[in-house]
Amino acid sequence: MKLKDEKDRLSYKNIWVLVEFTSEGTVHSATFELLGAARKLADDSGCEVWAVSLKANRAQTSPLLISYGADTVLEIEDKRFEGFNDELECSALERLVRKYRPDILLGAATVRGRALIPRLASKLHTGLTADCTGLEIDRETGELLQTRPAFGGNIIATIRCRDFRPQMATVRPKVMKVSEPNAERTGRVISETLAADDFLKIKQIVETVAETQSTVSLGDARVIVSGGRAMKGPEGFKLLEALAERLGGAVGASRAAVDNGWIAYPHQVGQTGQTVQADVYISCGISGQIQHLVGMQSCRTIIAIDTDDTTPMMQMADIAVKGDLFEIIPEIIKELDKTGNGKGGFEA
Repeated sequence: MKLKDEKDRLSYKNIWVLVEFTSEGTVHSATFELLGAARKLADDSGCEVWAVSLKANRAQTSPLLISYGADTVLEIEDKRFEGFNDELECSALERLVRKYRPDILLGAATVRGRALIPRLASKLHTGLTADCTGLEIDRETGELLQTRPAFGGNIIATIRCRDFRPQMATVRPKVMKVSEPNAERTGRVISETLAADDFLKIKQIVETVAETQSTVSLGDARVIVSGGRAMKGPEGFKLLEALAERLGGAVGASRAAVDNGWIAYPHQVGQTGQTVQADVYISCGISGQIQHLVGMQSCRTIIAIDTDDTTPMMQMADIAVKGDLFEIIPEIIKELDKTGNGKGGFEA
């Protein structure tokens, strides 16, 4: 919605986080990441964090959302939210935005979020910055500074929305840190209901099919062993699988390795793959182009193995090991087997 004047701008207040639910009806982990980010933004700008929840069941999620940083939970509970109908959710959200006028609206760049949030931005005639990796408040103007990779990840752009409200952004899961919940926090709950105008009846859900679970769980892995072009082929990744198995971790890959057909796409880490926050990320023969770094730079400890110590990955690593990975990794595996630590577990 285009701003008319300064008085109009000041009528928009607070930061909204769109709550996403899993197919099982629980709060998606990306929501907690967004609440942590929103809490910091709200503390910097002196406003409230609102968690906006469109839910199908009677599960008491409000105390949980408040414990993670929400001051207010704005919810609509209706069984017609069962499944995912972006048309219905968009209509309900548009009505709520026009009524309560949030200054900032944040959502997760998940499959659901990428279907819903651009539709909502279009209905509200405002801008949207997708796949943000950083969010800040400009102390002078109070505007949201939205940072994201641009031009294929070759530059990092900071975007602001001066003339339209709400300021909208999506954030990729595993980019923001989850704050520790505080069970003593208190907040309020505002309950709304669906309106007749929310039902456009253009789309109907005929059947919901459960997603086939991938055997790759990079998002939840504490240890990730990733390989790049230097792995030379599928056989190289078998070596990484052996190391990952002993560490109780998962195997990741750069886009180059996936594009060459050496390993399947679900293993890809980076801007066009998964974003991860592992305790330990072991990079094997990955040079570290910005597109890959965006996907793993938030890992707690980064270990890089490469023959070239001038690559971006080796430069940013907490531990950089210069040498032939086909010699180094077998030795690591031997030591793990010798000491009895190679039993599929890892102690941080």
